Amino acid sequence: MPLLLIIYLAFISLGLPDGVLGSIWPVMRQDLGLPLYSAGFIGAVVSVGTVISALNSYRLIYHHGTGKVTLVSVFLTALALLGFSFAPNLPVLLLWAVPLGLGAGSVDAALNNYVALHYQARHMNWLHSFWGLGASTGPLVMGMVLSLQYSYRFGYRLLGGFQLILVVVLLLSIRRWEAPHKPDLVGHASEPEQEPVKQSALALAMLGFFLYCALEVSTGLWAVSYLVEVKALDATEAAFYGSLFFLGITSGRMLSGFVSFRLSNTALIKGGLLVCLVGIMLLFFSSLQTSGFSLLLLGLGCAPVFPSMIHETPRRFGVEQSQRIIGLEMAAAYVGSTVTPPLFGLLALVLGLAWMPALQVFILFLLFLSIQLIKRFLNT
Repeated sequence: MPLLLIIYLAFISLGLPDGVLGSIWPVMRQDLGLPLYSAGFIGAVVSVGTVISALNSYRLIYHHGTGKVTLVSVFLTALALLGFSFAPNLPVLLLWAVPLGLGAGSVDAALNNYVALHYQARHMNWLHSFWGLGASTGPLVMGMVLSLQYSYRFGYRLLGGFQLILVVVLLLSIRRWEAPHKPDLVGHASEPEQEPVKQSALALAMLGFFLYCALEVSTGLWAVSYLVEVKALDATEAAFYGSLFFLGITSGRMLSGFVSFRLSNTALIKGGLLVCLVGIMLLFFSSLQTSGFSLLLLGLGCAPVFPSMIHETPRRFGVEQSQRIIGLEMAAAYVGSTVTPPLFGLLALVLGLAWMPALQVFILFLLFLSIQLIKRFLNT
C-alpha cells in the first residue's frame, strides 16, 4: 500500500471523533443529566492532550518513528471512543477525553510537516479532506443510530470499531514506514542556514492557527445545539445538519486541491474566509429550510484555510525550521480548540447561544487581520 494512502487513512482516523460530541450532545447530556456547558470541558480536556502531544511531536517521532506513533495514536482514540460508550457521568467522560487528545497531536504535526515538505498544495488539501471525511462520518453515523432508535452509546461503540479496523490496517502496513529518524528532507535542495525566525511573524502565524481552530471548533461543537436551542430544530434533524458542516469541509478540501493548480495558498485562504462570512450570516438569519445549507457553506469556506496555512509554513520560515514551527502551530491550534469550547459554553450559560454568530464574525475578522500582518512582516 502506498505511503501516501496510509497517511490519508491516518487522517480519517484523526477526524473521526472530532464532530461526534457536538452532534450527539443534545441527546447525550439529557441521558446523563448534564448541563449544556459541560461539553466545553470535555472538549477542553481533549485539546489539552493534543497540545501536550503536539509540543512533544518531534521528540516522539525521533525516538519511535512515524509509523509506531501513528499506530499507537489511533489505538488510543479507539479505546477512548469505546470508553465514552460506557461512561456513566462527567468525571468518567473527562477521564476518557485524555487518551482521545493524546492520540491526535503528535501524528497530526508529523504528518502535516511531511506532506508540506514533500508534496504540492493539492495533496495537503486532499490530505485534510480525508480528515473531513472522518469528521463528517462521525456525526452522520450518530444521526443514523438515533434515527434507528439506538442509543448514542451504540454509536460510540460503532465508531470505536471503525477505529480498531484502521489500527489493523496500520499494523499490517507498519513495515512501509521508515525507521525512526529525523524528518526527511529528501527532494528539497539544501539551504544555507536560515535567518532567525521573525518573532512577530511567528507569533502572528500561531495566532492565525489559534483563531481558525476557535472558529471551526465553535461551529463543530455548538452549531447543533444552536439549531436546537435557538432555531427550535428537532435534535435528530439537527444532528444530520451538523454533519453537513464537516461534509462541506471534506468536499471543499477536495475541490481546493484542484483549485490550487491556479490559485495561491493566500488566495485560497482569503476566498475561504469570505465564504465563511457568508455562511455565518446565513446561519444567523436562517430558517428551518436553510439551516443545513448555511452549515454546508460554512464548511466549504473553512475547507482551504487550515491546509493552506500549513503548506505556507516551509515557504515562510524555511524547510529546516518547518518541523519545529509546524509543531508550534499545531500546539497553538489546539490551544484555540482548548479555550473555545468552555468559553462558548460559559457564555451560552450566561447569554444564551443566540450570540454565537456575532462572536464567530469577530474571530473571522481577527483571522483575516493576522494573515494580512504576516504578509507585511515577511514581504510575501
